[in-house]
Amino acid sequence: MSQNKKTGLFPGSFDPFTKGHQDVVEQALTLFDEIIIGIGVNETKKYLFDLEKRKQHIASIFTDYPQVSVREYKGLTVDFAKACNAQFLIRGLRDSRDFSYERAIAHMNDQMGQVKSVFLLTKPEFGAINSTIVREIFKNGAKIDDFVTNVHFLV
Repeated sequence: MSQNKKTGLFPGSFDPFTKGHQDVVEQALTLFDEIIIGIGVNETKKYLFDLEKRKQHIASIFTDYPQVSVREYKGLTVDFAKACNAQFLIRGLRDSRDFSYERAIAHMNDQMGQVKSVFLLTKPEFGAINSTIVREIFKNGAKIDDFVTNVHFLV
């Protein structure tokens, strides 16, 4: 590994991976040599979309980007970042509420794992999209194609 190689980890449950998440990764491609999309697995959490389907779904979006990989992990994000040699955590921000929440986590992650957080603003058209709302739309039988790329990988 080159000393100057910049690796960013974009962690989340991505249930599902939305166009807002995709926008954050596309922006991060201009900043990092390698991007790892880390799907955090929490055994106590109930997910709507199966882990393997989420992994395949995200991989389908970035097939033309060999510098992007999708991996799953358990435990602390900072520990996974260390294991992947990621120096940066990539976080997307939609609004000031996201910033307030993410700032506290960033300080803790920096203190615990010597990993820096990089905040990227989502494009305004993706500001209202969040996974919780998309899951509710899907559970109620409506299409989520406007919010999620390559939906057919999930269903």
